[in-house]
Amino acid sequence: MGEVVIVNCTVVDGRAADGMSPVHDAAVLVRDERITAVGPRADVLRQAPGARRLDLEGAYLTPGLINMHTHLSLSLPGRQGDDVKGMGPHDLALYMADGARRTLSCGVTTVRCVAEKDHADFALRRAIEAGRAIGPRVFTAGRALVCTGGHGHEGTDTLECDGADGFRRGVRDQIKAGADLIKVMISGGIAGEHERIDTPQLFTDEMAAVLATAHAWGRKVTAHAGPAAVIAEAVELGLDCVEHGYELTPDVAAAMARRGTALVPTLLVTRCKEFFDELGVPEWMQCRSLGAGPRHLESYAMALAAGVTVLLGSDMPPFWPFEGTNATVRELEHMSEAGLGPAGALRAGTLGPARWLGADADLGTVEAGRYADLVAMDDDPLATTSAFRGIRWVMKGGEVVRDDRWVTKGREAGRDGRWVLNGEAGRDDRAEGPVR
Repeated sequence: MGEVVIVNCTVVDGRAADGMSPVHDAAVLVRDERITAVGPRADVLRQAPGARRLDLEGAYLTPGLINMHTHLSLSLPGRQGDDVKGMGPHDLALYMADGARRTLSCGVTTVRCVAEKDHADFALRRAIEAGRAIGPRVFTAGRALVCTGGHGHEGTDTLECDGADGFRRGVRDQIKAGADLIKVMISGGIAGEHERIDTPQLFTDEMAAVLATAHAWGRKVTAHAGPAAVIAEAVELGLDCVEHGYELTPDVAAAMARRGTALVPTLLVTRCKEFFDELGVPEWMQCRSLGAGPRHLESYAMALAAGVTVLLGSDMPPFWPFEGTNATVRELEHMSEAGLGPAGALRAGTLGPARWLGADADLGTVEAGRYADLVAMDDDPLATTSAFRGIRWVMKGGEVVRDDRWVTKGREAGRDGRWVLNGEAGRDDRAEGPVR
């Protein structure tokens, strides 16, 4: 893209939760992949008088969303999950690439994958980085570690291990493949037919082996975990993040806050009957999931009251159409409405995840030096988190990957300089695109 200046916008990011004011009538200077200046329009324009201008027509500009609980190869029990499980390696790669494209188009510019099949996530990440596939930035755990017969053992997105030595080997196997973090299943969950949410699944020495090995290699560990007792033990051993946390207590939440253990609550997974029906999820799983909903929400409230860092993660595929929006935005709305508020939700979907990933020098804010991973919408996300339902423009690494206005204008002018599929815009080499 060279040098572009984005004008006619209000810039806001997760630092608003700490009292930072939005920048009205702002401009953002982008050179190649990164932001080089942000501020009042006149000040930025003086720095690059010859830069091409991209007019956002009064939109609110925020960092792209970061979804911290993603499965692009998700296969829940049921009809549609069986279809995914039956895919060969080539079909699976194309299926995941399509999901990555849709994820980026809905405004999620970074994902953290927390169990993908057959290490296909590493191939997908390489393809995106090389420009052979369209998708978000990918941080991944590879295959999740699970005891024999434990949560998720049925799929190729997990690796069965037993004993401290077995779990050490499992950690090293994921790191050898290129894992950025480690995911481990330490309790039962919603999707395991022959377990309960509160079933402990690792012994103390096994959990300690995972944590010590991963930390020695500079990797954080996140754990699928439901019950308070299991979470409490893992937190004291040094766990970095809890996924779900269905049955927290005030004492365990306080320990998480004290030790700096984050929570990705995935509130959607206990309030998504429409999604389950669409996938043909069996009745036993629906009852377990929806029945856990009230206690799940209480646990989330306990975490907020204790000051636990909470982070956005949908568990459902990030792009999935759900309740009038996509799964990522719907999860963020739940987090906001259940006590976090719009400013906190913005941080939980941008700066908070970037910090956990150790990537906040590159991601999570609209600041000089960060990647130009940006989204624009017409409503104020500090007034309502539902503003993200109106994302109409997406940039990743300085390249516009979606611009709904250009599609409309191109159609009105009788041009096909932009193509669109299911509301997702792309570029034709015959047109310069929305920069003008």
